[in-house]
Amino acid sequence: MKDNQAKYPQLRFKGFTDPWEESKLGDTLTELKSGLSRMLSNNDIGLPVVRANNINDGQFNIDSDVKYWYVNDPQGANTVNYLIRKNDILINFINSEAKMGTATIVENTPIRDTIYTTNILRARLKKEYDSYYWFVLTQINQYKINIKIITKPAVNQASFTTVDFKKLNFMFPNLKEQQKIGSFFKQLDDTIALHQRKLAKLKELKQGYLQKLFPRNGSKFPQLRFAGFADAWEQRKLEKLVDVRSGHDYKHLNRGNIPVYGTGGYMLSVDKALSENEDAIGIGRKGTIDNPFLLKAPFWTVDTLFYVVPRVDYNLNFVNSIFQKINWKKYDESTGVPSLSKSTINSVIISFPSYEEQKQIGTFFQQLDKTIALHQRKLKKLQELKKGYLQKMFC
Repeated sequence: MKDNQAKYPQLRFKGFTDPWEESKLGDTLTELKSGLSRMLSNNDIGLPVVRANNINDGQFNIDSDVKYWYVNDPQGANTVNYLIRKNDILINFINSEAKMGTATIVENTPIRDTIYTTNILRARLKKEYDSYYWFVLTQINQYKINIKIITKPAVNQASFTTVDFKKLNFMFPNLKEQQKIGSFFKQLDDTIALHQRKLAKLKELKQGYLQKLFPRNGSKFPQLRFAGFADAWEQRKLEKLVDVRSGHDYKHLNRGNIPVYGTGGYMLSVDKALSENEDAIGIGRKGTIDNPFLLKAPFWTVDTLFYVVPRVDYNLNFVNSIFQKINWKKYDESTGVPSLSKSTINSVIISFPSYEEQKQIGTFFQQLDKTIALHQRKLKKLQELKKGYLQKMFC
């Protein structure tokens, strides 16, 4: 019964009922070739070269962090043999263990001739196999498990052999069903990529406003202001604006409905609050020190997370914007695990305007943060949706 079930995925498109068949990856390929091993140049001397850095989360990006090699190789290799084209699948096979087997698909032949480096395999498929289906196959759990099995760990870089890779077995439907599945995931991946771009643009927009809505380089006036505000900003140490308070261990508490936060965000809920009715800003004392975030009362924070309460006449959302603008890594007091102290936070000098202008700026960034959070939730839902389909649409 189990063998029979393995031939049929849990979820299928209408019209497809045939059992899937098991094939070795090597039997699906016309070619599996590693790239060119050379000391690449930062200067544009001929051909852009795809490296592991250009393959992230299944996406292929050579618009930044590019290195180059000569069209006519000084060592006599024929660079034509290393060109990439539409539907090539590029696979990391010499890299960190975390990146082993991660892949991307070349959706369009690059306008400019492009080659790839030695720690990447270029897979080309037989005509009976759909390239996008094959690419999506590299994202299912069984593929990841098999890659771990064949990977040989090393101090600097792990690796696996092409011989072992070709021996891996996976289930394949007929070409038409492969194409249907591939097309479905292509649309889903395009939607996810669109939301990722939107989110990135919103974050860039926020960074731009953080630069323009606050004075820079000792100035008393920001580059950009809301209408009706013209007074010079004042400078003070943060200790005049906020009260920095320590978090505490929560393990003696019972489970409840009060959220507990650490440097990475929400952890669990307990039956007691450190702050009953004062909203605050969380900032890491140790570990992640450069990711301040709002805390809505009631809440509890662990001992590695300070919670910062604005004093009277200082707006919470405005102070939160200041905390996000500050480069906290610059104030790291440790040579090991990053850390901050109360005294360091208190000594940071910042600029601030009247309370009314603080409110305007704070509300602006609050709305922008809500929009960013909304897009993050949409993106997370799409990614979870894809994860579910990967589990149900493959044998």
